[in-house]
Amino acid sequence: MAFFISIMLLPLYRFFCRRLKFPEMLAIAASLLALIIVGGLIIWFFSYQISSLVKDFPTIQNNVMNHFTALSEWVGRNSPYSTEEQMEFIKTRSSGLLNYAGGLLSGAALSVTSVFVFVALLPIYIFLMLFYRNLLLRFVFFWFPEESHRRVGEALHEMQAIIKSYLFGLLIQVSYMTVLLGGILLIIGIKHAILIGLIFAFLNLIPYVGALLGNIIGVLLTLASSAELWPIFAVLGTIAGVQFLDNNILMPRIVGSKVKINALATIVGVLVGGELAGIAGMFLSLPIIAILKIIFDRSKSFRQWGVLFGDERPDKSPMKVPALRKKSEAVQQQLQRENKVEPPHEE
Repeated sequence: MAFFISIMLLPLYRFFCRRLKFPEMLAIAASLLALIIVGGLIIWFFSYQISSLVKDFPTIQNNVMNHFTALSEWVGRNSPYSTEEQMEFIKTRSSGLLNYAGGLLSGAALSVTSVFVFVALLPIYIFLMLFYRNLLLRFVFFWFPEESHRRVGEALHEMQAIIKSYLFGLLIQVSYMTVLLGGILLIIGIKHAILIGLIFAFLNLIPYVGALLGNIIGVLLTLASSAELWPIFAVLGTIAGVQFLDNNILMPRIVGSKVKINALATIVGVLVGGELAGIAGMFLSLPIIAILKIIFDRSKSFRQWGVLFGDERPDKSPMKVPALRKKSEAVQQQLQRENKVEPPHEE
């Protein structure tokens, strides 16, 4: 995480150094301060929205009980279980549910500790990576023979450009998704519209999985805040419309990444990243796969892995077309043209 954020802070660091003539240490400190201010504003805004949700807790509790009663009556009409039998079933299962909740709370306590450690160490890592960036680059070049240094430099330039465009694009995406989705829901009259938009915008950063979780949380918040059912369909329809606009029009123009990752590699990467590093691993899975693809595409030994991660899908089977079985530059360029994939950017 510190590596990606330090690359994102490089333009700001260079602005302080070159335009404002700050000393190196002061430029790094100013960049970190800007990052902390932005992060603090996001946390404050999220906390403010949560506090407004907590204030409505009595109404939420009443709505939940009404929905539960209606569901219980529906189950009683359409099944052999009466309301009394349903309540008895809930009581017998309540002890197990409480034990499960206790386990979750204990896990959450450990997670909170991990978050504090993460927040404390992250600025230190970012500072050191910016301060020792030239040393780290020298270390990378030392791994390769001198005749390969040009290709290594091209790959490093391309990685930096893709990471910056991707991460800055995600920041812009969170901003306009929160404003667009929250604003539309607010106009419709949905309670806690901005909070729903904010939660969905951040969860949407996790490919595929995040959008599903965002829909579920949006429905639960709406169901708990409203005594009627029509707002649920309004929320789902608005989310679907905004997501279609984001996926097909806004995000491709904002990010404009030259590296396309196929859906299979993305989903597997998200699951593996989640197992290895939790939410942060799921969020970072896509840029990590993009970096690996850049490296693999420029390596003769690992080019097959670049093909596996990429979206250059051949229309014909390699079983019938022998040319598709070879690591040929001409074949690769042809597939990129057919799939409208931009070639690697060289600087």
